[in-house]
Amino acid sequence: MERPVTTLDALLSYFREAERPREAHKVGLEHEKLLYPAQGVGAVRYDGPSGVAALLSALQPNGHTAFRETPSAPVIALLRQSASISLEPGGQLEFSGAAWRSAREAHAENAAHVAEVEAVCKALGLRMVALGYRPFDSVPDMPWMPKTRHLTMRKTLETQGRLALDMMLMTATGQVSLDWADEADCARKATLTARISPLLVALFANSPLVAGKPSGLLSYRSHVWTQVDPARCGYPPFFLDGSFSYRAYVEWALDVPLLFLRRDGQYLTPRMTFRQLLEEGYQGRPADQSDWADHLSTLFPEVRLKRVMEVRAADCVSLAQTGALPALLRGLLYDAAALDEAERLLPRYTHAEHLAFQEVAQRQGLRGRFEGRELSRLAAELVAIARRGLGRLDPEDAPLLRPLEELAAEGRSPAERVLEQFARDPDPLRLIAKHRV
Repeated sequence: MERPVTTLDALLSYFREAERPREAHKVGLEHEKLLYPAQGVGAVRYDGPSGVAALLSALQPNGHTAFRETPSAPVIALLRQSASISLEPGGQLEFSGAAWRSAREAHAENAAHVAEVEAVCKALGLRMVALGYRPFDSVPDMPWMPKTRHLTMRKTLETQGRLALDMMLMTATGQVSLDWADEADCARKATLTARISPLLVALFANSPLVAGKPSGLLSYRSHVWTQVDPARCGYPPFFLDGSFSYRAYVEWALDVPLLFLRRDGQYLTPRMTFRQLLEEGYQGRPADQSDWADHLSTLFPEVRLKRVMEVRAADCVSLAQTGALPALLRGLLYDAAALDEAERLLPRYTHAEHLAFQEVAQRQGLRGRFEGRELSRLAAELVAIARRGLGRLDPEDAPLLRPLEELAAEGRSPAERVLEQFARDPDPLRLIAKHRV
């Protein structure tokens, strides 16, 4: 039985208990990939000889343990030591790696995962593709994976934002998880990461095509998140106005409606906020720690707090570019001098200014300008700060930054190469093949 939570302090303690000494700080990497048939451009279904279930089954002999919601339910994830392979709603394959002391260890683990899955994909006639949004599919034609959590979330989210189902079915991302030492350290890291997130969007923008045409945005994936659910997405003001604290995050989370509530193996959808659950309970049972953990996992701000801090600004990109993401954030946030430098890189924008900054990044990527500042130059300086930070912290991680240095120097986001190839040769199959992971 989970420990009941009936007070605000119990919710705050969830974050206090996640604090770790600076010398024990680690990084974790999540990498979602799009699945396609080797000779097709449509979504891969769950069932069938070359379906997602077949892929998961073929991976199991490599030491993975199958995870099912119930003993008779379909396999929806694979577990091995501290890592997992799981499914997003539209069949996106997500690898969630272990927590590592260095970015290169996180990258090496992800590279080994890609090689392992690629061998199985080849045998099944599948391929993994590194793009942030499915370029030729449509939401009505997409399959849904047999995962109760996602099917329950669908009921609520599709009523909250016009692109909520696009988010669930069509997008793929790379994410990094990070640690903090205490509340002040968490506040600095979360606030800085929120402020630089538009630059991360620009550096990793890789989703310019929608329904087989240029969308006018280089990161359509990032734009999608602005049309999902304003109550649980985006940038709560405390990330930008200097008022971040554990309590500020908790107070915001309390007033976000529940997406679901798990009771006795069932996913329920009571119409209530977590604050109401905390104060009233549900059907005679108080809120507990697992309810709070579930609720935090259904909040989608650009910087998310759980037991770790998650950075969510990047599109799915190539393996090397994905490996640069934990190196960048480790260099910026885990070295004190780099953190100081990075905080001075940008002015303190208002909330409205920051959203405008984000929109420029979504539309124009590294070619964009905001208030007279070139995003490519800002991104180059951000990466340089991270390299200096890694030089002091752990020089062996620094080479991972090279793909980002090249992008910033060239002033072109990955999405521009997608558009250039599409302009030369609009054949969908060849474009998909070109962006194989």
